[in-house]
Amino acid sequence: MRAPSTTLAGITAALAGFASSSAVVLAGLTAVGATPLQAASGLVALCIAQALAMLWLSARTRIPVLIAWSTPGAALLASSSVPEGGFAAAVGAFLVTAALILITGLSPLLSRAVAAIPPSIAQAMLAGVLVGLCLAPVRGLVDDPLRILPIVIVWLALMRFAPTWAAPAAFAVGLVLLGAEAARAGGLEGRILPVLEIVPPTFTWGAIVGIALPLYVVTMASQNVPGSAILASYGYRVPWRHAMTVTGIGSALSAPLGGHAINLGAITAAITASPDAHPDPDARWTGVRTVGVGYLVLAVLATALTSLTAVSPGVLAAVAGLALVPTLASSIAGAVASPEPGRRAAAVVTFLVGASGITIWGVGSAFWALAAGLVAHAALAWRR
Repeated sequence: MRAPSTTLAGITAALAGFASSSAVVLAGLTAVGATPLQAASGLVALCIAQALAMLWLSARTRIPVLIAWSTPGAALLASSSVPEGGFAAAVGAFLVTAALILITGLSPLLSRAVAAIPPSIAQAMLAGVLVGLCLAPVRGLVDDPLRILPIVIVWLALMRFAPTWAAPAAFAVGLVLLGAEAARAGGLEGRILPVLEIVPPTFTWGAIVGIALPLYVVTMASQNVPGSAILASYGYRVPWRHAMTVTGIGSALSAPLGGHAINLGAITAAITASPDAHPDPDARWTGVRTVGVGYLVLAVLATALTSLTAVSPGVLAAVAGLALVPTLASSIAGAVASPEPGRRAAAVVTFLVGASGITIWGVGSAFWALAAGLVAHAALAWRR
């Protein structure tokens, strides 16, 4: 018996979303101080949080509102350093981000404040922090060509013929290589069964300014707003307040377990919202229900995945970098899309500060990129 098209679309979206960006999530959590066990817990928590959010929203709204973890946010974390206070301070920043997302759903004032940030500045900030991550495959080809070259070749081939599956295929090749290496070493070390570890949060100024605020901005500008626009392009109106409330609560519940943030899906949202999923727009929401169930299944496998990727962190970094190349390309394009020289210059200033990796007063480059970009935009793009 042939499976319904919405079920196939849901399975595709779950597998593509997880395989294309779980490496980025693990890299991001590790960069801000998570131990392998804490990173595994964060990945499990995010899978469960977004699954439950999808099951709730799809049943309540009867529209294909797909929820995902914040991939740009994870990339931002991966370009950061361990904050003062360690991973506990990062968890405190995750809670602040969750509170801001929740307030966005309840307060029109904060929504307007986010909307006032020029999209070119937000995109340039994201592009700046992505540069270092996207250089990982380049360095990997020089340092470890036997492992990295097959991954790059598969990624290039799929980018040409099936771009949606390029990152998942590269991820699969990386897992095969890591599995073979683990087998040669006598087996896999680390936990296999899913684990959830509570990290008591601490709140520090450096983590709130350097992690929470940029994480909130990039999640809103690069996920929630585009996700809403994608659904609108297929004739759906996202229940904004309801969606922000649910994702804010979900982010808050997953934060003490290591999860950084969940939000509206953007790229994978088109898989379940398009006519390919089902010719009847009123029936497509069932595909999101399948995605939710799929992520509950993937949560069971997340800890084993984390243990496997620990065999060779360089492979994880290369896969994450390749997965982020399309995001980097679209961010650069969005940053310099304006024909006005002043706006383009402000975006370039933002990009350069973000790519610099500077840390001032314990605050990372993402915040300083946003601050410098807004100042440059006010100075260069101001009109009488």
